[in-house]
Amino acid sequence: MPASPAASANPPLVFHAAHALLPQGWARDVRISCAGGTLSEVTAGVAAQPGDTALAIALPGLGNLHSHAFQRGMAGLTEIGGNSGDSFWSWRELMYRFLAHLQPEAVQAIAEQAYVEMLESGFTRVGEFHYLHHAPDGAPYANRAEMAERLAAAAHGSGIGLTLLPVFYAHADFGGAPPNPAQRRLIHDVDGFADLLQGCSRALAGIDDAVLGIAPHSLRAVTGDELAALLPLTTGPVHIHIAEQTREVDACVAWSGLRPVRWLYEHAAVDERWCLVHATHVDDDEVQRILASQAVVGLCPITEANLGDGLFPMQGFARAGGRFGVGSDSNVLIDAAEELRLLEYGQRLQLRGRNVLAPGTGQSSGRWLFEQSLHGAGQALGVATGLQVGAPADVVELDPGHPALIARDGDALLDSWVFAARNGAVRSVWRQGRQLVHQGRHLQRDAVAARFAHALRTLLSAG
Repeated sequence: MPASPAASANPPLVFHAAHALLPQGWARDVRISCAGGTLSEVTAGVAAQPGDTALAIALPGLGNLHSHAFQRGMAGLTEIGGNSGDSFWSWRELMYRFLAHLQPEAVQAIAEQAYVEMLESGFTRVGEFHYLHHAPDGAPYANRAEMAERLAAAAHGSGIGLTLLPVFYAHADFGGAPPNPAQRRLIHDVDGFADLLQGCSRALAGIDDAVLGIAPHSLRAVTGDELAALLPLTTGPVHIHIAEQTREVDACVAWSGLRPVRWLYEHAAVDERWCLVHATHVDDDEVQRILASQAVVGLCPITEANLGDGLFPMQGFARAGGRFGVGSDSNVLIDAAEELRLLEYGQRLQLRGRNVLAPGTGQSSGRWLFEQSLHGAGQALGVATGLQVGAPADVVELDPGHPALIARDGDALLDSWVFAARNGAVRSVWRQGRQLVHQGRHLQRDAVAARFAHALRTLLSAG
């Protein structure tokens, strides 16, 4: 694996933050001690000591619970209309044509670029929903985990935390329909997938605090028997695409008589390990099932808007205490604050009101969106969160001199970052107690960008 800022043992480090968002709320003059990549002591209301690293506004790093890193390479290339209209399904055909040409070196370069951009925006861990497993002809690589190793190398090189979610994909549609030729790089049987998981475990062995889960791709791609065989293969997170488009819902009803989320709950023991990605088109009964199971809903507002998927019924879910997080999904635009902003703005447009999600009167929308997404992503990615003892030493510093943050305090800082700041508000990012971003730029940005540019020029000239 390439050298990275996170490659060696983490030395002891103490931050002193003028303002810090702790689990119990905002605090001033906070000393935050790190040891072995985790937070070992957090004390508010104390003076800085010689050698402390000064931070202005400290936040815990946010988890990005759903990413297809390779799609960063095709961002902006699918914005062409058609006579019959454009949709997720036409976008998917273009995506299949793009991935047909991807080689392992390009996947690593594209993923590392995506991960650098995530860190610069305030994401410190990614849930990589990894389904590009095989060679272009569909044959497994000699090392079944070749592509997983490339993603692990990209995470290691950038320094981002990694929850790897290898995807099981076997069918083209509900009821076990045979896969089509464009899907040949994705396809597994259960035994081959079990071998892949072992390879993925080896790929993550050298990365501190990496997490391995699984991702049955969707009910279109996995039969009930296959799903039952997959779940015992892990005790880690389980993520699944579900109810993303109305066509998917209609097809599931035609096949089974049940809507997708209801079918899943009647055929699997869904619990807090699960992340239901998108779940856009759910009815009231399905929402109640999700709430009762304490599963996380994985919302990807930028991608869902880009694909024209629709809007999850977020206000009622929020009022009932539903768990959720945000993800960058197709990586058409990577921006943690923008995901939170668009989540709220989509609901405002639908409900024709302002500040429609935070359930408490007078409650800050920015803080509520941030904290709920922080906890939901942590649950979905299998890690502790927050600036508290035992959590990873993942710290994001906002720049108090950014025009949107000047003279702000407390919750107004988060409101202004989420709704008014745009680029440049994240000044520094630390992962496991090591600095990865300084003055808004990743320390390895230039080298990573050069590899990305070479991969894209080679790939797009060949395609």
